[in-house]
Amino acid sequence: MKIIITLSIAIVTILWLTITYSTNHTAHEPHTDHDHTDHTHEVVADMDTLPPGEFPFQKTEAEWKEILTPEQFRILRKKGTEFPYRNKYNKNKREGIYVCAGCGQELYSSQHKYESGSGWPSFWEPIKASAVKEEEDRSLFMVRTEIVCSNCGGHLGHVFSDGPRPTGLRYCMNSAALKFVEKDMNGDGKVAKSNS
Repeated sequence: MKIIITLSIAIVTILWLTITYSTNHTAHEPHTDHDHTDHTHEVVADMDTLPPGEFPFQKTEAEWKEILTPEQFRILRKKGTEFPYRNKYNKNKREGIYVCAGCGQELYSSQHKYESGSGWPSFWEPIKASAVKEEEDRSLFMVRTEIVCSNCGGHLGHVFSDGPRPTGLRYCMNSAALKFVEKDMNGDGKVAKSNS
């Protein structure tokens, strides 16, 4: 039954991707040298003090276009979805941390990543519960739980209740919404920034 549900979701997502990408894909200026600085510490307010729907890390649409690639912008800011299996981190087995491609907030650990067969990088839990926020998604004629970065509100993917133990959850994420920070192999226990 899980396979049928997963296949149904994949088919609907592919159809939605095709429609969304062809209708929402606008010509962006050529991808040039974007700002690849670490935005992790640019939090401007505490989440608990913000009105609903607002996030600590804020940028204008023009500023987002400056720091993100067109694909990252389409996914993170316009709630797009990338094609399954043809994405950067689905098969990534290196040890490290996955951070938000928009603001650099730590989101997922490779220790919680598993092969779901969905074609997208999947995790059974975030690095900490407060790293992500759940929002209701009523697109595609169904109700799903969207996952966004709790720091910048960037669309990451969705969570489903067909994951492995101990949580039973599958956080199905878009690779383009993430950046991978490989674990430092020098043995000092620190995570070094990666260009992935």
